[in-house]
Amino acid sequence: MKTTSPLSLLLTLVSIFVSTVDLSAQYKQTIVNRTTLVQNSGNIIPLQRLDKLKIAVVTPVKGKYIPFVEQVQKYAEVSVFDFNMYEENTKYFNTIIVAATERELRSDLAALLQQSAVNRKHVILSLFKESAPLENPWTSPASQSGFTKLVSPGIDATSQRNAAMSLFGGLALTEGKLKTEQTRIQYAAGESSGLDISKMTTRIDAIAKEAISKHAAPGLVVMALKSGQVIFEKAYGSHTYESKQATAVDDIFDLASISKIAGTTPVVMTLQEQGIIHLDSTIGHYLGQAKTTNKADITTRSVLLHEAGFTPFIPFYRNLKPGDLQSYEDSDHQVKVADNAFLKNNYYQNVMWPEMLNSAVKPTGNYVYSDISMYVMKEIAEHETSTPMEEFVQDFLYKPIGMKTAGYTPRTRFDKSRIVPTQHDTAFRKVLLQGYVHDEGAAMAGGVAGHAGLFATANDLAIYGQLLLNRGEYGGVRYFKPETVDLFTSNQSQSSRRGLGFDRADPDLKKEYPSKLANSSVYGHTGYTGTCIWIDPKHQLVYIFLSNRVHPQVTGKLYELNIRSRIQDVIYETINEEK
Repeated sequence: MKTTSPLSLLLTLVSIFVSTVDLSAQYKQTIVNRTTLVQNSGNIIPLQRLDKLKIAVVTPVKGKYIPFVEQVQKYAEVSVFDFNMYEENTKYFNTIIVAATERELRSDLAALLQQSAVNRKHVILSLFKESAPLENPWTSPASQSGFTKLVSPGIDATSQRNAAMSLFGGLALTEGKLKTEQTRIQYAAGESSGLDISKMTTRIDAIAKEAISKHAAPGLVVMALKSGQVIFEKAYGSHTYESKQATAVDDIFDLASISKIAGTTPVVMTLQEQGIIHLDSTIGHYLGQAKTTNKADITTRSVLLHEAGFTPFIPFYRNLKPGDLQSYEDSDHQVKVADNAFLKNNYYQNVMWPEMLNSAVKPTGNYVYSDISMYVMKEIAEHETSTPMEEFVQDFLYKPIGMKTAGYTPRTRFDKSRIVPTQHDTAFRKVLLQGYVHDEGAAMAGGVAGHAGLFATANDLAIYGQLLLNRGEYGGVRYFKPETVDLFTSNQSQSSRRGLGFDRADPDLKKEYPSKLANSSVYGHTGYTGTCIWIDPKHQLVYIFLSNRVHPQVTGKLYELNIRSRIQDVIYETINEEK
């Protein structure tokens, strides 16, 4: 007869308790949305799986609808055109969003859009009313069949932004007969939130200024969401202390160990809930290479809890031999670890992974934070899915929910200027790192590792954080079961504060981690490069801080000045002072 261990019983009780407490998303729409949904062909609004949509935004007047376009770009990858060469430009798009006034939609343009409908494209009209109604091609029922149509009461910037948010579920549509619910983040800068946003901004500005002036980091981005609404989003400083390029809110940062919970862990979560990975199965069960090692009988649960007894860190780059790394690419050196730095082919497979498999282990059960843990979980996931982890996570999560920049090896996907530089590496790669992962081991593994390598914007992390607050649902689509999110993010250890992959608020209030006002529901992670994301179900809060505190060299001033926690404190204090 199989017996249940005290630990398993405790964890089961914790899971049951968590599932009985309603910590689901509680969207709170505080702004008035006058956009009206007149027709919803195929019930396409609000838009759902963004990976299934190739979106073109078309305007009759080039450059006129900038607030609308910019808001749409917060949610999805889009291409923007006017009606010049319309058919050719929109040929490869399956969703056409038109922003225009009724006056601008002449009969010839109407004919073009009707042809798109014939070609089985979704045509969405976002019309903005002018002062006087006009006779136009869209008044007859026949001309409107097959289209989706939204109408806004004005053409001002607020009306444009609200219309764009309405398309994606960032705002619920409450006017008229056809209504929708909020399903995505709302970008309203705390409008009508009851919070003193001005006071909060002044206080955060002062802390950010202190961080930059005292060289804790040359630049940073802070973002906060409350009840599904962005209440704060601001960039500070510059990419470097030379101040040649100002930091922007859509800059891409090296997330460092946030990769553990936003890259590897969601892959493990979906495989666990599908029954592909079992938390109490062993490393040796999944990895043939581990069967003859001291790691064969270690469970994946203990690995995710950092209780596997692994060594914390192996400085692989210090063991390079002459000829392993060189400044130019050739047939034997094609692993690019930085600009003008190329590693010998298969170094990870031939040297690093075998060294990890054969490294010493201590008795399991004690908490020892180790990067090796997520190297192992990445290997397990890739063997089970037969897919590189970076591809798998893009396809099942990032692309569908609109995480536009999140991913590994960003220099292959984005212009260098969009990526915030990190350290000027003087020990290993001998160059300024920009778009190449700061972590040496992750770089040597080709830029994709379980513990590091992920790059993203604050907005991408906000989307992921809201998905977790929603307990697995976003944009009207469920990606994780609620109980899966509860299991991984709740405390699952008898010896530490940790969840499965996730870090959590420290129960010792004297440590004030991650904030003196954080509560027991808070989970998330920090990153060595000066980053963090913390999700608070109790207050329906997501807090994101991104910086490059390791530039030009590693400094501890971000910790010494307690910058991340103090900003988080300000946000909590603002919420607690809600009008």
